[in-house]
Amino acid sequence: MVEIRYFAAIADAVGKANETLDLPAEATVADLRTVLADTYGPDLDKMLGVCAYLVGDELTRDPSTVLTPRVDVLPPFAGG
Repeated sequence: MVEIRYFAAIADAVGKANETLDLPAEATVADLRTVLADTYGPDLDKMLGVCAYLVGDELTRDPSTVLTPRVDVLPPFAGG
């Protein structure tokens, strides 16, 4: 089980701030994107392609990164 937390535009797109998904132990960011696109539609996959993923203590965009029990999906933020 992986807790997925969504922020900003991604939370708006999926209609929730978090959810728990039953993913295999060695699931990757790419696997997560596939599950989310299958669930919420191909337009979400376009958004997910520009997101960063906080996996454990690592902020990544690498699709081969293995997921941890909690993953944050972070769209690009404006400002600074």
